[in-house]
Amino acid sequence: MAASPGPDPAPPASERPTAADGSTDARSARRVQMLATEHWGLLAACSTAQVEVLTRITIFLTLVSASLLTIGVLGQATRFDGWFTGAALAILAFLSVMGLLTLFRVMNVAEEDLMYVLAMNRLRGAYVELDPEIEPYLLASSADDRDSIDRTYSFLRTRTWSHLLGSSGILLLLVDTCVWGLFLGGIALAAGVPLGWSIALGAVLAIGLAAIPATFAFRNFERNWERYVPRRTSTPPPYLRPGA
Repeated sequence: MAASPGPDPAPPASERPTAADGSTDARSARRVQMLATEHWGLLAACSTAQVEVLTRITIFLTLVSASLLTIGVLGQATRFDGWFTGAALAILAFLSVMGLLTLFRVMNVAEEDLMYVLAMNRLRGAYVELDPEIEPYLLASSADDRDSIDRTYSFLRTRTWSHLLGSSGILLLLVDTCVWGLFLGGIALAAGVPLGWSIALGAVLAIGLAAIPATFAFRNFERNWERYVPRRTSTPPPYLRPGA
């Protein structure tokens, strides 16, 4: 009579369940590795976008500086007469288009940066779910709702208007508004409008134009949060005193 088979050998220690959900050490290690790979990919993409948009801003500001210098040289060469008006308006029209394109890119990168930070917050939440004991050591948020973005961008205090006013987008919008004002005021002056009225008309129209991309960016920001469903919600930071 053949001997009956013995019991199945016990699985290696690395394959035995070690968590309430039945996860094993090997499975948890694989999850951490995949999450870390995705995290590094997001960091690389975020860094690439930031470098690219800063280069675009630098190119535009260099063009503005060189163009205004060129207009000054042309004015001295032509004594601000003859073909000077047409040349100056052509240069300002080119700057206006370049400024608008650069501003669109800055707004898109700001949205991309929000997207990357939100994704990394979500991955950080996955790390906490795998090992809850690491959460007190994280300054960046492990939640992925709207409040968590403020915490990740600014660990020690809530972001205020100073962060917005000091941003690259506002700087570029201010430069664009000045360029648009010069261009529109120059058109009015070339059409025979008195100098004072040309300056006022250019300023008013430029500010009105600047409000369009600003409103567009704000509405896109709000619309994105209306569509997004967070996985984890924020809690008060454990490293700050209550009410501080």
